[in-house]
Amino acid sequence: MSDWSIPEGVRRLPERRADARRSGDFAAADALREAIRAEGFEVTDTPSGWAVRPRRSGGPDEPARAPLRPAEVPSLLEGSVTCDASIHWLVEGWPDDVVRGMESFRSLGGGGRSSRHVVVEVSPDDTPWPSDADVVRLPMDVGWGAARNAGLKRSTGKVVVVVDGSIEVTGDVLGPLIGALEDRSVGVTGPFGIVSPDLHEFQPSDGPDVDAVEGYLMAFRRELLIEGLRFDEKFRFYRTADIELSFQVKARGLRATVTPVPVRRHEHRTWAATPEEERARLSKRNFYRFLDRWRGRTDLLVRPAGPEGKA
Repeated sequence: MSDWSIPEGVRRLPERRADARRSGDFAAADALREAIRAEGFEVTDTPSGWAVRPRRSGGPDEPARAPLRPAEVPSLLEGSVTCDASIHWLVEGWPDDVVRGMESFRSLGGGGRSSRHVVVEVSPDDTPWPSDADVVRLPMDVGWGAARNAGLKRSTGKVVVVVDGSIEVTGDVLGPLIGALEDRSVGVTGPFGIVSPDLHEFQPSDGPDVDAVEGYLMAFRRELLIEGLRFDEKFRFYRTADIELSFQVKARGLRATVTPVPVRRHEHRTWAATPEEERARLSKRNFYRFLDRWRGRTDLLVRPAGPEGKA
């Protein structure tokens, strides 16, 4: 809860909003958030509850910055490294989830390492992001892969950390990830790994070596971006994009590994909000695209199936 002095009429709204979120009534929570904004305040979710603060100067009538097309986003990859890690977030709705994740990194996840947060907004929200965050606004029609790549161009950290808004860190995350990537044989790492015997069925694995690192939280060296590593922009939906990126890394002769780090996973909003038939259609389309590119590359698997189908 914030130390700001807020009017009596506003004071009870954040707790009512928190109750609505806990009960799953997100429409009511959004309405209460707008009521708080109308009073000149912002509410954000934090690891310890919620915080309320006055809105940024300029108020609700402050003109929004015009969104850029992904190709118009200036690249910082030609410049120097300025910090230990660039931490990347994508907002396709539910900005409070990203605020929660950012605040958890700031309070718990750094392990004494320097970092810079990059926030890509494909959303109409006017969330007041921290002044030191690098915020990139894109039009609403930009897909997941193109949006992620637009943010990756802004990386100035030696290590790049791609995080989903469902992730909240509960301890030092950057230290273990950066340490794992000091091994030059490791190309991509994170806490959630998967393996497959045949490129068709993937299962969770504790590693240490895996076939892919899931995009809930994945890290790799910035130098790979300079060499051309990117998400496939044909992936407008997020599913399988992380597997495809991992295979790009492995095709460079590098390893994908599991690095245990302290995190808490919350509901994945995009998955939950997408109707079941639609997410099945989008997931299938993405997986077929992955197979079209990597079919036959069982040499990249940790434990490929043998002639009799056994790993």
